[in-house]
Amino acid sequence: MVDVTVLGAGIFGLSVAYACVKRGASVRVIDPAGVGAGSSGGLVGALAPHVPENWNDKKAFQFESLIMAEGFWRDVAQEGGSDPGYLRSGRLQPLADDRAVDMAHARAETAKELWQGKAAWRVVPAVEAGEWAPVSPSGWLVHDTLTARLHPRQASLALAAAITALGGEILRDGVVSGKVVHATGWQGMVALSEAMGETVGNGVKGQAALLKFDAADAPQLFADALHIVPHADGTVAIGSTSEREFAVPDTTDEQLDDIIARARAAFPVLADAPVIERWAGVRPRAKSRAPMLGVHPLIEGAYIANGGFKIGFGMAPKVGAVMADLVLEGRDTVPDGFKPEASL
Repeated sequence: MVDVTVLGAGIFGLSVAYACVKRGASVRVIDPAGVGAGSSGGLVGALAPHVPENWNDKKAFQFESLIMAEGFWRDVAQEGGSDPGYLRSGRLQPLADDRAVDMAHARAETAKELWQGKAAWRVVPAVEAGEWAPVSPSGWLVHDTLTARLHPRQASLALAAAITALGGEILRDGVVSGKVVHATGWQGMVALSEAMGETVGNGVKGQAALLKFDAADAPQLFADALHIVPHADGTVAIGSTSEREFAVPDTTDEQLDDIIARARAAFPVLADAPVIERWAGVRPRAKSRAPMLGVHPLIEGAYIANGGFKIGFGMAPKVGAVMADLVLEGRDTVPDGFKPEASL
């Protein structure tokens, strides 16, 4: 018997399990496919904020989580002895024209208030970034200091190592007991939709590539809807597609070829970098586009933590904390827009 059983060893399941075990609960994680078997075992790992404007609960929650992240991942590494590949590296984005530059300056002023002096959004000349600068028609870039990176596979394994080091269990099969948290990814979203007779969430496939290029401490790049993320191991990840319709969840095709070509065009420094891995996986997306956190809508006494579409790793520290509040202490600190009823 344990206090908490978490079904699913993706980023949400592991972050909830870690938060619970850190508070002294006995925890068992069960996932037949193993740690990070779904989209949490991907390549990209961009922990990027929303733009600092039109502030709402979702943006505030993500901001708090991104600020928590450095301490969170440092503690995870210390507890389990495994490096998640985290670095608050910042991000560069090109600005297309004078209108985009003016908007970026306005957002810089808003960021001073909304980001509370804990991070900056600056407009800088592209020449300041040297050869690592993306192509910018205006000659200007946005440089934010809030964006961070980690290696998703390494981070998932680091969380698993920390959980087991603290006495938790991670199994492919086992007895379900205590409080139960369903963190079952996109398949869980589909199953929930089928059980409820309406679409409350689904899966969106993404394809990504890993290039051999050493830019370990360089900022991330974002242009043409592409994330370019340097990792500490001398690789750069490029992603990703967003495919709502797909026949096979884990294969790559010509859509990834297009992603790679666009990345090389937008970021000439990568023109000759060899592709060393191609990856595809499916990410869970709730109908509300926000994470689905709280009391399970169908299973009495159970909880759900799912739907971290594109922002799962960035939200993870705060998701773990609010779910531990709810599961262990009965304190509901989940924003209304994140509760399951927001997607019903």
